[in-house]
Amino acid sequence: MSVKFGTSGLRGLSADLVGQTTFVYVSAFAKYLLSSGRATKGSKVFVGRDFRVSSPAIVQTAMQALHAATLVPINCGTLPTPALADFAMKNASAALMVTGSHIPADRNGIKFYRPDGEIDKSNEIEIVSYAEKIMKLASAPEIANLAFKDESEAAEKLFIERNISILPENALSGLRVGVYQHSSVARDILLKILRVYGAEVTALGRSESFIPVDTEAVSEATLVLLKSWAATSKYDVFVSADGDGDRPLVADETGKPVRGDTVGLLTAELLGAQTIVTPVTSNSSIEKLATARVIRTRVGSPYVIAGMHEVLAQTAEGVIGFEANGGVLTGSKFKVAGGQLSALPTRDCFLPILAMLSFCKSAEEPLSQSLAKRQFASADSDRLENFSLENSTALMSHLTSSPENLSAYFNEIGTVAEISHVDGLRVTLSNGNILHYRPSGNAPELRCYVEASSDAASRDLLRRGLSTALDFSKTLSNILPN
Repeated sequence: MSVKFGTSGLRGLSADLVGQTTFVYVSAFAKYLLSSGRATKGSKVFVGRDFRVSSPAIVQTAMQALHAATLVPINCGTLPTPALADFAMKNASAALMVTGSHIPADRNGIKFYRPDGEIDKSNEIEIVSYAEKIMKLASAPEIANLAFKDESEAAEKLFIERNISILPENALSGLRVGVYQHSSVARDILLKILRVYGAEVTALGRSESFIPVDTEAVSEATLVLLKSWAATSKYDVFVSADGDGDRPLVADETGKPVRGDTVGLLTAELLGAQTIVTPVTSNSSIEKLATARVIRTRVGSPYVIAGMHEVLAQTAEGVIGFEANGGVLTGSKFKVAGGQLSALPTRDCFLPILAMLSFCKSAEEPLSQSLAKRQFASADSDRLENFSLENSTALMSHLTSSPENLSAYFNEIGTVAEISHVDGLRVTLSNGNILHYRPSGNAPELRCYVEASSDAASRDLLRRGLSTALDFSKTLSNILPN
């Protein structure tokens, strides 16, 4: 089975997930829950999905597998991942979300949740072990197409109540917000929440076919749409989310996307966070700009959550996590306008969107000008798609095998001053610029993150970083031994 766990859940081609693979891995998840005491016979497991064509079939198989394992699957329909996670946690139950998030439409995945939140890396190992044993026993049994209880309305209602407590009443009154709906499961709930706060909301770009929107490496097609809407001068800000609504996309009045780490920092400021946990790919200026303590981790929500748990072992207050893609996780409770916001240790697009809109509303100038005053290092990121794991492995191996290889590779880019291997390869050049390669954990992609002295310099560094990696992949047979 060509599926595997990546930075957030199980991922693979939709064709490989539909059917037996899903049955095996969900059965393994059920085995883990029961053997660990996190569920007993008859325990509920909440199930949600995104709008991908393959998701309904995967959900049906997943629920059949849970039923066969003596658990009770509860259908929560199409809803954002953070809404599913929050609903399950409030009901002290496990959950699984069928989604490929932002990856191409021909792929899909499953995110697994314990009653207290996302599974961690050690849980993934246990589930894989159970799956390997189940695969050896027999193929998935034929099970009738059973109907299961639906609690999608209750899940949505609870999540809306959570989000309309964050800001004061009518906090966004008069703010002109364009919501790029595309195929995100966050699209309709987002409209409802923003309208409660008094924002003047316009739905844009709704699609009935799935569009993979990556909030970290925004596609040219998405940028063209944002620019075209911005050209009408009808909007103060644009917001959107990825396929399962756990990562936000915010763009200023010109249609320029706001980096996710900027969104995360402003969210931390809104909540008055005391500790920020964020991966090494987030902007290096955060330590300088944040009043909170900053802790760095590897990329992926499991690592951010593990970092938050380490902090929570010492203090139960003011702990927030966020990633460069903008997804925000709350490790502790926070005081908000409507009372107390419960911890939600999984990525969420709604809280950071509300934080950004609040920031935008309170500023007495366009969002682009307000953000320019924050003095973040100029940063950019993108990816090489269809860059195989073999190519990524070969590139990392070549660059780390000797200082000579590293120096020769970066010869046309700059002089290497220092390196970090926390996640992938992060190279600081003698002029202070940063170029960071990280193979994707769930798709055939090579991620590239850069920082430089200006927007033009960061764009140029990103272009050179990607083109150099692509050139390397084309000449592998000449560089690497057979």
